[in-house]
Amino acid sequence: MVNSHHVQYSAHILWLVGVEYALHCLVYLIDVPSTESVGIKDLAKFQGLSETFLSKVFGKLSKAGIVRSVPGVKGGYKLAKSPEDISFWDVIEAVEGPKPIFQCKNIKDNGYLYREKGCTPSASCTINLVMLSAEEKMRDFLRSKKLSWLNEELECVLPKQIREETRKFF
Repeated sequence: MVNSHHVQYSAHILWLVGVEYALHCLVYLIDVPSTESVGIKDLAKFQGLSETFLSKVFGKLSKAGIVRSVPGVKGGYKLAKSPEDISFWDVIEAVEGPKPIFQCKNIKDNGYLYREKGCTPSASCTINLVMLSAEEKMRDFLRSKKLSWLNEELECVLPKQIREETRKFF
């Protein structure tokens, strides 16, 4: 039983990493001229990632309409939308899918009173209702944070040289 919880927790951590890499890479694509694209090989090299991992992430971003694939020898990816139209939540949902973070298993229905005394389980789980409400607030907040906002924040918090060298790399 402990192992199954560990696997769920590990999968959640991997989700966060995939989303984080996606957001970083999307910021790099903002300044790419509209006539050009950036290859997975370059994005993976810059991030220190495997091309396979990043290809899977970008496949999901492409399917969601966040990036567009450009075929050919000099092909790669470019943003399919304006940075003002791409929210953190869009990226999370594209990479991870729409499933809720908290998945209620209705364990209360296995409790002593329900098993031994024949009590009828209530229609809703209070814990689940609280968790779903919290998730909705988180989604709303993440929908309000756009890729353009992230780019502006990075201009403020990162040294100018780092931003310039990043742009030169791509």
